[in-house]
Amino acid sequence: MTDNKISKTILSNMCMIYKDDEILVINRTKKDWPGISFPGGHVEENETLEESVIREMKEETGLNIKNPILCDIKEWRFEDGIRYLGFLYKCNEFTGTIKSSEEGNVFFIKKSELHNYE
Repeated sequence: MTDNKISKTILSNMCMIYKDDEILVINRTKKDWPGISFPGGHVEENETLEESVIREMKEETGLNIKNPILCDIKEWRFEDGIRYLGFLYKCNEFTGTIKSSEEGNVFFIKKSELHNYE
């Protein structure tokens, strides 16, 4: 295998957890990326993409999700040549009670109200 077929890549995920006409959002506390977003995080070594999104949802929201559906993949390239891939999921199968984490406050909002948030 030649070196030009190998690239440094960061893998991450986000998940839109939804029920009826509501979606779960997180009001992120990080200074470099504040505001409303869907919860998510990085894929750890030796972890599948699905395992990572299930783990991240538990860590950031307190919810245990089941059967997340991959909806899209977003790609960014940094100036140093590193590729960043974001795997975007949705899921309406979950159990548990939402709880916030150090990442930010999590709460449900009506889908129609999403445009009211940054």
